[in-house]
Amino acid sequence: MTEPTAKQIKDSKLYQQWGLSESEYDLISEKILKRLPNYTETGLYSVMWSEHCSYKNSKKVLRKMPNKSSRVLAGPGEDAGILDIGDGQAVVFKAESHNHPSAVEPYQGAATGVGGIIRDIFSMGAQPIALMNSLKFGPLDNGKTKHLVDEVVAGIGGYGNCIGLPTVGGEVSFEDCYENNPLVNAMCVGLLNKTDFKHGTASGNGNLIVYVGAKTGRDGIHGATFASDEFTDTKNKQRSAVQVGNPFIEKLLMDACVEIIDQHPDWVLGIQDMGAAGLVSSTAEMASKAGSGLVLNLDNVPQRETEMSAYEMMLSESQERMVLCIKPEFETEVLDFFKHFELDAVVIGHVTEDKQYKIYHQNKLVTDIPVDSLTEMVPEYDRSEVAPARIKADKDYHFMPVINSLSDTWLDMLQQPNIASKKHFYQTYDSQVRANTLVRPGSDAGVVRIRGTKKAIAMTNDSNSKYVYLNPFVGGQIAVMEAARNIVASGGLPIGLTDCLNYGNPENPEVFFELDKSVEGIASACEKLDTPVISGNVSLYNEYNDEAIYPSPMVGMVGLIENYDNVTTIAFKEAGDLIYLIGETADDFNGSEIQMLQEKQIKGDLRTLDLDQEKRHQELVLKAIQQGLITSAHDISEGGLAVALSEASFEKELGFEIKTDLTSTQLFSETQSRFIVTVKTSDKDKFESLGSEMHLLGQVIAEPEFKVTTKDDSVVIDAKKAAKNWKEAITCLMK
Repeated sequence: MTEPTAKQIKDSKLYQQWGLSESEYDLISEKILKRLPNYTETGLYSVMWSEHCSYKNSKKVLRKMPNKSSRVLAGPGEDAGILDIGDGQAVVFKAESHNHPSAVEPYQGAATGVGGIIRDIFSMGAQPIALMNSLKFGPLDNGKTKHLVDEVVAGIGGYGNCIGLPTVGGEVSFEDCYENNPLVNAMCVGLLNKTDFKHGTASGNGNLIVYVGAKTGRDGIHGATFASDEFTDTKNKQRSAVQVGNPFIEKLLMDACVEIIDQHPDWVLGIQDMGAAGLVSSTAEMASKAGSGLVLNLDNVPQRETEMSAYEMMLSESQERMVLCIKPEFETEVLDFFKHFELDAVVIGHVTEDKQYKIYHQNKLVTDIPVDSLTEMVPEYDRSEVAPARIKADKDYHFMPVINSLSDTWLDMLQQPNIASKKHFYQTYDSQVRANTLVRPGSDAGVVRIRGTKKAIAMTNDSNSKYVYLNPFVGGQIAVMEAARNIVASGGLPIGLTDCLNYGNPENPEVFFELDKSVEGIASACEKLDTPVISGNVSLYNEYNDEAIYPSPMVGMVGLIENYDNVTTIAFKEAGDLIYLIGETADDFNGSEIQMLQEKQIKGDLRTLDLDQEKRHQELVLKAIQQGLITSAHDISEGGLAVALSEASFEKELGFEIKTDLTSTQLFSETQSRFIVTVKTSDKDKFESLGSEMHLLGQVIAEPEFKVTTKDDSVVIDAKKAAKNWKEAITCLMK
């Protein structure tokens, strides 16, 4: 193919197909370069100025997030965030979305999402220890969705299992709005033994740029642009933009990078993953962060396809590749080191002082632009925002369930896809490889011990997008607080979070309102808990034929357990234990699972969240766990108290007998800030002395029955039938 000239690109407006607007192209050609960019240069700007790489529509909003605390060692701007956990150790974590690729090629889209997030962790010098995921799909009543779900789950399991990392938790939910726009958010957590981590920078005049890992092919070209575009009936089949993963090469790359940073820290000055926008983003960002320039020679890049152009090599998102900055005197040692791991490692350039980004291909200078023009000179947009019409229209709507039969409603709720057991999916994942997993999928949080210490790391990810749809601010707060309750119920202190912000088109004022207000909600909850947002990503333009998904911020939270004897799970432990409800229950049914069950839609507003009360309840539960007073703990979320009690009973096939002043409908209320906990009878007085916000409901019983007396009804439900409904619902739907 003959590449079009700079003038042909301008005249045909080819740049618009690559995602650059006319005003952006004019800014590049008239103000920055003062000449027309050539084919390769236009390609570089198109990916680096995409929303996926530049956050040009979301930077203003992201600055509202708190990202400092006494624990923060590295925050936003690095490949992953790092928190100090004491004793010379740190926890490293991040989440990434791979939504568009997973919609088009679900297996590879999900697999490469996992591969990319693992690289973000070990590029910091950390050893990855666990994976999680947050998945959202359309309803399970059509074949297309079932195929998507099967392939995404297989891709996640296939990559994580092959590389030897446990998947210890996550969430899966189903709503109409995700039918053509599934969300696949992957999270990885790692450990650093000491705090001298590596930054993703390329500094020092004459220092070398080394390419390590798999060869470069033509897969994933324009992946970043593709991720920043909307789907329509005619525009969602861009398979060439999807990368192809190889977990076996990634395993070699991971082991090599962790070892070289640990054992030869003086060899490596900087390291970064080649993620979105491949070679251009990694090298340009490394140079820009260091205030340096770069010269690259693409003839040295290992290629797996013939006659690749400079444009193709720079924009390829082939997987399992890293960039290192090293001192020239260690060149032989570094290249030999990676050769020992059977990995390609070659010098492809060097650092300069002139802040220019120069690329040579076949002995020709094909790019000569200011490096900061790719990273720092991107226009930042201040989008207009307006509250969605539905919020005003439905403000005074209050849904109240109608319950003709408490036992029938209870059993129906346990079969709802968003509530039913997700074991059908997570049994695909190896959750115990590496033998450090203390709590596997199915509890409130995954927990992994830190070998050689009494510490453990609790991790969870949460996003109830229905709440955010109804009230973005309160919904954002709930996402953080629900994640924190999951950490606390597992015995952990929440210490920080990452996020994936999944929304529609930010140029739509209603969508931008959802983004802005939900981030404000997230920020306010984080400030209350002192849990900084230390990493994350933004995924916008999640639309199909101009119909946006629900605003879907995913919160991935990490907690510290100082003594793994305090690890707590949701399962009732033995008959005779007392069951307590912590927190007050009101008629909170807007956006609830019972509203979806009975009305087949969600509408109405959410109650203001009392952040002080929320924090008080979390502190009460954590204190009781640390004092050894609690035998099980579970946060109350989707489906309310009835569902939480049921889930706690299933693992050990126990029953419960409760008597409450709540009405039968309030058993399904989704009022926030609540837990159920169990306490040994001998610890009753000690536990009750900790506060006044606990209500004794009843006790765990050996018989497999739910004996429930409410203010207006009394029922006995067969626990085995309830468990069957809950355990088999998804499997039945998937058939």
